[in-house]
Amino acid sequence: MSESQVTDGATDVFMDHRELLFSLVYNMLGSVADTEDVLQDTWLSWSARGTDGIAHPRAYLVRIAVNHALQRQATISRRRETYVGPWLPEPLVADEETPDDPALRTESVSLAMLVVLESLTPLERAVFVLNEVFGYPHTEIADIVDRKPSAVRQLAHRARTHVHARRPLYQAHPRVRREATERFVRAALGGDIGELMEILAPDVTVWSDGGGKRRATGLRPVHGRDKVVRLISSFTTRRDRPHLDLSYRRVNGDDAAVLFEGDSPYAVMVMDLTPEGDRVSGVYIVTNPDKLTHVHRETQDPEEAE
Repeated sequence: MSESQVTDGATDVFMDHRELLFSLVYNMLGSVADTEDVLQDTWLSWSARGTDGIAHPRAYLVRIAVNHALQRQATISRRRETYVGPWLPEPLVADEETPDDPALRTESVSLAMLVVLESLTPLERAVFVLNEVFGYPHTEIADIVDRKPSAVRQLAHRARTHVHARRPLYQAHPRVRREATERFVRAALGGDIGELMEILAPDVTVWSDGGGKRRATGLRPVHGRDKVVRLISSFTTRRDRPHLDLSYRRVNGDDAAVLFEGDSPYAVMVMDLTPEGDRVSGVYIVTNPDKLTHVHRETQDPEEAE
């Protein structure tokens, strides 16, 4: 077999598993750019090794990708030390033309869940993602992260306990989520304080991630309904408020709002609901333009935000 045939074979195997690897690494890192870098490193390691003697390419590729992602965490941690304001994961936004984008399938957890996963150690997060999201048994995870099965079980238990304490196992019906999202966005952009007071939970929190590159972004999370209403009102009443167009998209699998200024993405807004599904308990707003480079305006005209 020629060298080019070997390379082509390795490429085909890698591409067959790329969707899985992307989802796995993205859920570990919460960053599209870092995920792409890890996949490039994985490809280089894979192509240099070749496929000879590898009985289970999927398992081998997952192990390479997970360990490259764990190494990448050190770089991400250093970057966060100088980050301005709250840090939120980079949203995965579906285009109108391709709502079934493979990267947005069920393996990509919600933005709110990704925020909770940020509180885990890198190894706990890797074990949680492999076990809870992708269904890997502890024995296979032990081989992937080079730990004993007993240690993996302990890591999995700690991670699961921590995550479930901060995020109860509840998922609002898609129709309920869509209605609550639209109701909140209409009230927020329309400056309807009465409606906002009704739709927001008393202990609502807003996280706004602009990376220091958007004027209207707070440097800390804002807690409590009254403070959140004041925050929203301060934006809607600004004289220099930009003209924004509104589009509803699927973001990390959930209905969310995407705002555009002209053809450029201005913000992605994801709402988290109370267990009853009737009020907004959390609002995640990503305005950092560096995290919106993958967001594109659809060809048809979106709804106007103002």
